[in-house]
Amino acid sequence: MLEYAKSYNIRHRRTGARSVPLLKRCRVSPVIRKDNRLFNIYMQIELSDHFNFKKLMRFIMPSMLMMVVVSIYGVIDGFFVSNYVGKTAFAALNLVIPFSMILGGTGFMIGTGGTALVSKVQGEGDKEKADRYFTMLIIFAAALGVVLTAAGVAVMRPVSYLLGATEDMIEYCVLYGRVLIAFNAFFMLQNIFQSFLAAAGKPKLGLTVTIIAGCANALLDALFIVVFKWGLAGAALARASGR
Repeated sequence: MLEYAKSYNIRHRRTGARSVPLLKRCRVSPVIRKDNRLFNIYMQIELSDHFNFKKLMRFIMPSMLMMVVVSIYGVIDGFFVSNYVGKTAFAALNLVIPFSMILGGTGFMIGTGGTALVSKVQGEGDKEKADRYFTMLIIFAAALGVVLTAAGVAVMRPVSYLLGATEDMIEYCVLYGRVLIAFNAFFMLQNIFQSFLAAAGKPKLGLTVTIIAGCANALLDALFIVVFKWGLAGAALARASGR
């Protein structure tokens, strides 16, 4: 892809005739002219492009930042719960989160494998088949999310004991875990769409959505816990809404 052109008016060396503007012959995103130079103000990265180190970092950095933002969700919940609910509730929160991440992690699995499959079929030129695969994966993930949600809610109490919950913590674990896992299907779909956005050459869009969700999580934590006094249930609802 051309980043900029030094000269806009190009003449043929032998005849002197003006040739077609270079930018009309190249696939270049919108540009502006300044001091007789055309600068690329936006370059969309596509998987079909040749990748150097700089372009590779620009492509994978949004996905890396998405994982960082998702991990911050727990820090935000922990801050509000530890300061406004109590240390026992904070301990229960940290005990339950790994179990909910295991259930939601199936979305990462489906998204990663599904993205590779759909990209392969689409690269072969069969767009209709790729669309069918994508639809099938979304329906399968939604159905699996419902099943895992029902199972997670049902076994929340024994799993909490298995993870080491004490009698003081168990009710907090069950409350937070059941509310959070109730939205597990949405968390799975979020993970899947993040993978497909990266494969579509739009990793920045996925990062933007994740950052917005993180900000919503922080604001709802403050609203539900500090203002409404909903305690640990409010923290779970805020985190689930941010998903």
